[in-house]
Amino acid sequence: MDSKNKKLYDFIQANSKNITDKWLLTREKQRNSIYSADADPAYENLLREQNAFTNYTVSTILLEDEDVFKENMEKWSSTVAESRIDSNTPIFEVLEALSHVRETFWEFVQMYIKENQDQVTTADVLKWSSIINSAFDKLINKFTEKYYNLTNRRLVAQQNLINELGAPVIPIKDSTAVLPLIGNIDTERAQKLLEQIPQKCAKENIEHLFIDLSGVPIIDTMVAHQIFSLTAGLKLLGVKSTISGIRPEVAQTSIQLGLDFTGIDTYSTLKHAFKRKGFEKEE
Repeated sequence: MDSKNKKLYDFIQANSKNITDKWLLTREKQRNSIYSADADPAYENLLREQNAFTNYTVSTILLEDEDVFKENMEKWSSTVAESRIDSNTPIFEVLEALSHVRETFWEFVQMYIKENQDQVTTADVLKWSSIINSAFDKLINKFTEKYYNLTNRRLVAQQNLINELGAPVIPIKDSTAVLPLIGNIDTERAQKLLEQIPQKCAKENIEHLFIDLSGVPIIDTMVAHQIFSLTAGLKLLGVKSTISGIRPEVAQTSIQLGLDFTGIDTYSTLKHAFKRKGFEKEE
């Protein structure tokens, strides 16, 4: 290990708190930002802790051990990415903050150079500039990769939850259940219904499914076609379908298009369907 690199590394470690203190002073007031100068003290403590980790991680590049640097970079990027996502911090704010971190870090490198100018050569300065800036660039690249992957995984999980909640099969009696559909049904959602509903019915041993369309604002022929495909798939599984909330004109148009609903019980409301099927007494 280069002895000059080790001395600069030791200097950074000894001044890590001072680097963090000076960086925190660069903060300005930003509304609803973890980086705001007037943010909750808990955020300042978090930033202080993470900036110390940043200083350490970057400085390990001076130890000339690539494995040590990579290991710390991996931990740092995961820690900071998860923290910023949890605090709902946009990535541009993080990158701006890291820019100030880099500037502050380099100010202390310059301080070391000035204090040891009789020992530090121009070649040393150029080398440190190259490897330190390279370390920051690698940290930023790894952070953005982690931030993207974590955000994408959370979005997928949220979408899966939305899809699950958007197609609830609710058991009401023995092997009977209700599928209350609410909101618009586009091509993607329709495909999810065709995939999920038969599986749920099979899992819950459902033999009779009431499909209520009262909460679907627009029931056009595309939606009618998808519902017809769903009932056809359920029929293959031995599940009887009853539809409520479909308008007569839509049913008529669907029949004209070759979607024959004549074999499926349809009712204007779910309440009426329940009464006719014996779940409620006729008034």
